[in-house]
Amino acid sequence: MAREHPKTVSFPCFKLSQPIGDFFVGVMSYKILTQIADFDVRRVIQKERDVERYLGIQRPLNDARVTDLQKYVRFYDATFPTSIILAIDPDCVDYNDKKKEMTLNNIVESQDDKEVLFKHIARVIDGQHRIAGLFGYTGDEFDLNVTIFVGFDIAQQAQIFSTVNLEQTKVNKSLAYDLFALAKSRSPQKTCHNVVVALDQDKTSPFFRKIKRLGVATEGRFSEMLTQATFVESLIRYISADPKSDRDKLLRGSKLPPASADELMKLPLRNLFIQEKDLDIAKIVWNYFDAVRLTWPTAWEFGGQGLILNKTNGFRALMRVFKPMYLNLANPGDVVSSKDFKKIFSRTKTKDEYFEISNFPPGSSGESLLRTHLLSDLHLEDD
Repeated sequence: MAREHPKTVSFPCFKLSQPIGDFFVGVMSYKILTQIADFDVRRVIQKERDVERYLGIQRPLNDARVTDLQKYVRFYDATFPTSIILAIDPDCVDYNDKKKEMTLNNIVESQDDKEVLFKHIARVIDGQHRIAGLFGYTGDEFDLNVTIFVGFDIAQQAQIFSTVNLEQTKVNKSLAYDLFALAKSRSPQKTCHNVVVALDQDKTSPFFRKIKRLGVATEGRFSEMLTQATFVESLIRYISADPKSDRDKLLRGSKLPPASADELMKLPLRNLFIQEKDLDIAKIVWNYFDAVRLTWPTAWEFGGQGLILNKTNGFRALMRVFKPMYLNLANPGDVVSSKDFKKIFSRTKTKDEYFEISNFPPGSSGESLLRTHLLSDLHLEDD
């Protein structure tokens, strides 16, 4: 079998010392990274990596996440600011401390010219999805910061893996949506955040002080039933089929084309967003839930355990009923009054006490049961 041609790559790198030992932090082009980690990333599609086998777990590549990342790296403001963590055999590494440069090679001269395939040089401790997202990337240069552990055995790699993946706190999704308020450009995420803020802060709103803005309870507020993430993710589905792509286009200064009639049957609030009529979106949502509050006042204001109408399952079910009711009353983009929404809610035969957790259990099954019940109760067609 023919040997692979000798290959070497060099990149700037610094040596660090910590209690775990010496390791390196460098700047590596995506072109190099996808080559040296190619084998380790692709093989997890079929089976776990050595570090995962050692820990007795399995984290295969998530195809949907890889597809999302392959789109994301082409966005105007794409970034992978956190480090890719690699383990590399010491026989493949030469570090020049004076130049602050690391060189990787696939021919191990110290061991009778033992060959290491170039795509086998790196073992990925953390970052395999980000690397997979860069396969096929054809844009401008995409540099990544990499942390490299040289000569670490599988037990040490597993310890690093556990520290990175099990001990670090993930960012709360509600906090992430809250940060969209700081963005200068428009986006579906920012619009939905602004609607949440408006409904949470106004004393006459059906959601006054009912929303956990940062995903956790606010000190001194005892009426919060929903997280901002729950609200945003339920509303954004009526504004955009691909919020990330919309945001990217707007960041680049492009205009979004008006939605077609067919699109508006799925995204009835989209043209309001495109026309920058965020206030109208807020009015429509406000009026809809004001009608809910007037129809079932006890269940909507209930703050204890047992009734679910104003909690996550109830809110999500109501948001799924919103579209068929809204389109029953108006054309997409029209502002419907609370009075008009109330006309359809007045068809109900359901009493406040029926919204018990025993009838609509936690999870998606309870949400679907409530949605189906409301559509039937209000004589609306399933969309």
